[in-house]
Amino acid sequence: MKAFLFLVLCAAHACAQPAWPETPVPSTSERVAILEDKRLKESSGLCLSGRDPTIFWTLNDSGGEPCVFAIDRSGKTRAKVRLPDAANFDWEDIALGKDENGEPALFVADIGDNFRIRPTLQIYQIPEPEINAPGKTVEETTSATPKLWRVHYPDGKHNAESLLVHPQTGRLYILTKSDDGPSTLYAFPETLKDDTSMKLEKIITLVFPSLIRVGKRPQDNCMATSAGFSPDASRMLVSTYSSLYEWSLPKDKPLAEALKAPPARILPQLTRQMEGVCYDADSRTIWFTSERLPTPLFRLNR
Repeated sequence: MKAFLFLVLCAAHACAQPAWPETPVPSTSERVAILEDKRLKESSGLCLSGRDPTIFWTLNDSGGEPCVFAIDRSGKTRAKVRLPDAANFDWEDIALGKDENGEPALFVADIGDNFRIRPTLQIYQIPEPEINAPGKTVEETTSATPKLWRVHYPDGKHNAESLLVHPQTGRLYILTKSDDGPSTLYAFPETLKDDTSMKLEKIITLVFPSLIRVGKRPQDNCMATSAGFSPDASRMLVSTYSSLYEWSLPKDKPLAEALKAPPARILPQLTRQMEGVCYDADSRTIWFTSERLPTPLFRLNR
C-alpha cells in the first residue's frame, strides 16, 4: 500500500510539473581555495558581501557558535562576528539584503527542522559588519543586537535549508527540503512584524528529480540544500547534493509563473555535502562551498 501511494504521489507531481532536462548545460568548476579557518567545518550557507564584492559570508550548521564568518577568495577569514542573544539551533543559510535605510544587512536562517518538531522558525537580521583589512589579525567581534523575525508555515511543519532575499523587492523566501523531491517556496509577508509569528505564504512547489550521478545516490539530487537570487534579479539558483538548477526570471512574469518553466541543470564538481551557494556580482558566475573539513571554495562558470 505504501508503495502504491508513493507511485500515486509521484504521478501527481509529474502531472503538475513539466519534465526537467537531465542533460546539463556546459560549465566548468574550479576549486579556488581551501578555507584556512578550521572552525568553518560545516559551511552551510554562502552569500556575497554587500560592502566588498571580493568577500563572502558563511556560517556553521546546527550546534555551532552563533557566529558568521567573512572569507575572501583566497580562503582567508577576514571577520568572525558573534550575534548577541542568538542561538544556533539549526542555522542553515545566510542571505544578503538591506535594512529599512537601504544599508547592507545579513539574514541568518535558523530554519532547519529534520524531525519536523518546530512550531516556529526564526531569522536573525544584523547590519552587515565591517570587514578587516587584508593581513590584519582576525579577532572575534560582536554585531549589533539582531532583529528577530519569527515565522510559521500555513500547512504544517517542514525541514528547510534555503533562505532567499529578493534583491529588488527585499522580500524574504524559504524553500523547503525533502528526501523525495517536493520542495515548496514560501514567501514572508511584504511587511515584517517583530511582535508575532508571521504566517508564510505558499508560492509554488518544485519537485527535484531522482537522478543517477557517479559518486552520489539518486535521492541526493532530490534534496534542496541552498538557494539564492542573482544580484540583478534575473536568475534564481537552487543547489542539491548532486546538481544546480537555475531559472530565468523575466521581468514581466510573477515569480511563481517564471518557476513553472523547466530550469537549466548545471553539474558542479562533486563535493562531500554542498550546502552553500551564491552568485557573484556579475549575476552569472556561481560560487559554492561544502560541509566537512577540508572546506573547499569553488567557482563555476558557464
